[in-house]
Amino acid sequence: MSIGKRSMASEESSAPPEIASSSLALHILADTNVVLDLLLGRQPWLAAAQPMWEMRDTGRLRLYLSASALTDIFYVACKLVGFAEAKHVVETCLLGFSIIAVDQHILAAALTLPGNDYEDNVQIACAQSAALDLIVTRNCSDFTHSPILAVEPAEIIRRLSQPLG
Repeated sequence: MSIGKRSMASEESSAPPEIASSSLALHILADTNVVLDLLLGRQPWLAAAQPMWEMRDTGRLRLYLSASALTDIFYVACKLVGFAEAKHVVETCLLGFSIIAVDQHILAAALTLPGNDYEDNVQIACAQSAALDLIVTRNCSDFTHSPILAVEPAEIIRRLSQPLG
């Protein structure tokens, strides 16, 4: 595993995800592929994803996952690294990401979005419901219809490397 389990619990505020954009940190939904790159150390994509975790540690970046992504992450990780490591990956997600609930409202909202990939639309609906700034993915073309901009990991780092102000 490429990163250690570091909790965001001490960084959590009592504010619900709906008002995420109120702080100076960049709030982003991480797509499944980026999370797997980061937590499983998948090459050649790890180099682009790793700085996001470091920015998370500095408080400049807040990472979010949809609850439904966790089952996909577990499934893929289990196939690649086995049950015990997949469980560890999910534990790291629970500690290192804010989890956005997937409920009837989210699922219904996803049905109204354009695009033919319901799973991606659920991710978009989660990002909308939590008022997130961006979606980070390696597959930006899957999110061209998203009202929330989807960017690759390198773009997140570029934005965070710019001076504040």
